[in-house]
Amino acid sequence: MNLPKFNSEIMNLNVQNDVPFLTYKALEKLPFITHAFSTRLGGVSTGEFSTMNLAFNRGDNPDNVTENYKRLCKAVGFSFDSLVASAQDHHTFVRKVTENDCGIGISKPRDIQSVDALVTDRPGVTLVTYYADCTPIFFVDKAKKVIALAHAGWRGTVGKICEQVVHTMVNDYNSNPADIICCIGPAISKCCYEIDESCYKHFADIPELDLEKIMTPKENGKYMADLLETNRQILIQSGIKAENITVSDVCTKCNSNLLWSHRATNGHRGTMSAFMCINENNK
Repeated sequence: MNLPKFNSEIMNLNVQNDVPFLTYKALEKLPFITHAFSTRLGGVSTGEFSTMNLAFNRGDNPDNVTENYKRLCKAVGFSFDSLVASAQDHHTFVRKVTENDCGIGISKPRDIQSVDALVTDRPGVTLVTYYADCTPIFFVDKAKKVIALAHAGWRGTVGKICEQVVHTMVNDYNSNPADIICCIGPAISKCCYEIDESCYKHFADIPELDLEKIMTPKENGKYMADLLETNRQILIQSGIKAENITVSDVCTKCNSNLLWSHRATNGHRGTMSAFMCINENNK
């Protein structure tokens, strides 16, 4: 397989069985989990979804989407039957899942229509969330062995979905924020993410944010916004240690030949997924 050029000090580009996927170097050091972030390559979808599309709701052939999941699972080492997916609508609901939820959103119908974060402490349950520019956040409590995935577009970011996930891990799983490792991205980055004044005001209404690090004003009255840095600041304010946070150096729009980007394709695209599970041998 001829892969596009890829440069990152934070992430690795892996290929197994002709299926490329990204992993975080920081999370590879944690032996009790398996994680991955898919690319737009290595699947069987056609047309504007070519080739690795993991969304059932964009008009792709569902048989192709299912086959894409099976290929990705085989490449990384997930069980297809272990997948449980979110139902994202840019809000901040955090769903706790167990083995009883496996298949939801993949081989079983969705039973909740607003889920932008998933959390579990059960081995063998693979969390799945969706992206095509928005920000994924991986959470791993290395002490209590609890994991979570969150989807943060700008609405979820200013709604502090990161804070909601940390609260859930602390209150429902007895996590200590000092033990939680977080990885942010890949996502559209400040180099490519332009917002207007009305969107900017939602960030400005959060007094604890350091806007100088997040926003760069433009002459046209718009701003270049850094969702990754925003989520990093919110994580720190939620008790996560700065040294336990890794921020991706991979912009989805700049790497749109490898990754799906809504803005790069003007919405004619497939969808990527973040995956993470606690390995079965950690029961």
